[in-house]
Parts: sequence; C-alpha cells; structure tokens
Amino acid sequence: MSTFSELIKTFSRTRDYVRDFFIYGCKVRDDFKHKSSRTYDDERRRTESWLGDYINHDDSKRGRQISMSVDSGHITENPLYQAYYAKSFTDNDIKLHFFLIDLLANGKQFTSQELTNLLFRKYDFYLDEKTVRTKLKEYSDEGLFICEKEGRTPYYSISPDTFDEMSGRYPGLKDAVRFFSEIQPFGVIGNSILKSCDMQNDRFIMKHNYIARTLEDDILLDILEAMRSERSVKLKIFPARLYLSENTKELNRICVPMKISTSAQTGRRYLIVYTPNKNSFDSIRLDYIKEVKPDEPCPEYSALIEKLNEELTHVFGISFSGRNGTEEITPLRITMHISPEEYYIFDRVKREIRYGKIEQTGENTYLLTLDIYDPKEAVPWIRTFTGRIISVEGETEEICRQFRTDTEAMAKLYGEVQA
Repeated sequence: MSTFSELIKTFSRTRDYVRDFFIYGCKVRDDFKHKSSRTYDDERRRTESWLGDYINHDDSKRGRQISMSVDSGHITENPLYQAYYAKSFTDNDIKLHFFLIDLLANGKQFTSQELTNLLFRKYDFYLDEKTVRTKLKEYSDEGLFICEKEGRTPYYSISPDTFDEMSGRYPGLKDAVRFFSEIQPFGVIGNSILKSCDMQNDRFIMKHNYIARTLEDDILLDILEAMRSERSVKLKIFPARLYLSENTKELNRICVPMKISTSAQTGRRYLIVYTPNKNSFDSIRLDYIKEVKPDEPCPEYSALIEKLNEELTHVFGISFSGRNGTEEITPLRITMHISPEEYYIFDRVKREIRYGKIEQTGENTYLLTLDIYDPKEAVPWIRTFTGRIISVEGETEEICRQFRTDTEAMAKLYGEVQA
C-alpha cells in the first residue's frame, strides 16, 4: 500500500486540483465525483501543505467548502510556484546531481567514462556509463556544464558562470531577477534563481498579477516549442461545461498553434490555432488544455501566419466567427459626441479601437467603424462610452436592439428617463 507523499510525478493532475481550488473555488468533496476519494484526499493535503496560508474552509449545507483567497496586490511571491517545487526524484537522481558537481568543481575536464569510474571509486556509487552520459548531456543543454569535443570524444566541465559572479559584473541584475520572478510567463524561473541564492523578491508588488496563469506555463512551453519548430500539435482539452459531469470526456484535437493572446481585462490567455480539416482559425482558452503533444511539421506555416495577420484585422477579441458560426464580417457603426475639452476620450478611442477606425463627421461628432466577425465582443467596450453615444448601427439588429434596451433599462434604474 503506497503512502502519502508531498512529491508528485506528474504536474497535470495537481494543476487540475489547484486550479479547482483557486479559480473555481468554493467546492465541496461531492463536487469531485470524477475522482476517487483517495485521490481527492491526497491532492487536497498537498494543496493545503503548499498553500496553507491562503486556503479558507467554510461549512455550508452542501458540506465543507475549500477555496483559496489571495490578494495578488499584497504579495511579493506567487504562492502557486510551490507546486513546481514538489517534483519527485529518485535517490540515484539526487546523488548523481551532487556527485557530478563535486567531481567537476576543480574546473578540470572529464569524459563520461572517466566520470563513471570516479563515481564508483570515490563514492562507491555505480551507474552504467549511458546513464551518466545522458545526465551530462541534459546538464550541458541547460548550461550547467560545458561540453567540448576533442576529436569525437566529448569532455565535460562545469560552467564558470554563476549568479554571484554575474551579479557582480552587472549591477541591477538582482533587481531584474526579482522583477522577472513575478512576471508571467515563466516567472517561476526567476523565483528558483532567487531561492538558489537565498534571496527573495522584496522590491516589487504587481497590481494586476494574474498568479493562476503560472499553472499553464508547462503547457505554454510545449506550445511555444511547437510554434518555434512550425509543427502541428495534438491537444487534449476539457471544456469547462463538461468538467464536472460524471460522463466527462476529454476532447482530442489536431491543430496548428499560431499565436498566444492575452485578455487585458481578465488576464486569461488564449491559443489561436489553425484547424486543417475545417480550414479556419479558432481560439482555445489555455487553461482548458490538459496536454500537448507535437505532431507533424506544417510546411505552409509561414503562409498561415500571413493569412492569420490578415484575418486578425477583423477580430476585436479572440473570436473568428460571428453569427451562426460563420466567418462573415459584420460592420458596426457607432456615432459619438466628444467635446473638445474631452480630448482624452478621443485619445482613448484611438488607442483602444484596435483594427477599427475613427473619423470626424461633425463639429464634435465622430464615427467609429468596426468591420469585425463578432460584434458581441465589442459591446462591453462600447458600453464604457455610455453618455457620449448618439447611435449604434449595424447589420446585427439583435445587438443594436439589445444595446438600446440595456441603455433604457439603466436610465430607468437611475431615474433619469422613463423607458
């Protein structure tokens, strides 16, 4: 019978639980019907151990609710980084790590065979040469060791670059790492550098710090690697509306990753993909992706990038389809009154209208034109100009009618006019 351990082999399952506690929150044990009680208890204990200071317990009629409460504007370190430091390792892994560093600490070069022999003679630690060579290659790829060949024989030495030495050469490097440690994505790298040097971020606090996004960073890394090598990927996705169903089924999808978009309002990140069998672009929320596997190379990747950039001129947010799911461009025209003393409103429109355009049609009257696939995406932004809008027109009568209805309801609520 296996015993409980705080260390984890795979991050994906733990990511699901931490996300459930943090993002969805306020769940009780019965909400996790698709997982066994043993699994739930283990993952809950791990989460409480890592994030105990930020977890709330509340008793309700449905049972004990567990949720996390973090004010990102008052913390100097993302607590969710703790999940990355719980990776399990074997005894041989940890021994080999420190023994190799100790053997190479004198600055000399050794072959993999020489290091294998030294491991046995000095530490009575036997491994076959292939295992040692694999670890040396891994550390060389990560920059910890230097690999230089003499003829066909690779010689390994330890890299002379250390953070202490570099921070002495480059004043301000420590502050740069402190800042990077709380910036997404991959801020956990900066955090791990600080921890290895017994430092911490005591300088920077982010007002809009979407800390939950760090849980997607391992997914993002695989996607960026596929984009760099111009490959398609196989995605395993779990739509949120099916997540709590007893018959939850993950969706498998083959597509070409094209771009990462981030919402400035919610902080959510989206992957824009091209789906070959539909010959169209689409977007997927990054936190809905459970697994990424590289697939075939995509020879027409550069042409797809050009096509995407052209289509993005008709996308206000992340939607590439409008009414009835078709890629039909639906124009939207907004007439606004902006007085000369409200020049900042004009500047804001120019800054935020993205691919739309603004033109002056009268002394203080301006016409905003949006030719986009999904006008619904622009409605929340248009509402922020309520009080200055003269008319909203377009081919989507439903949106225009809804906008008028909402405006009349709000005016009635504030008692300014009778609808």
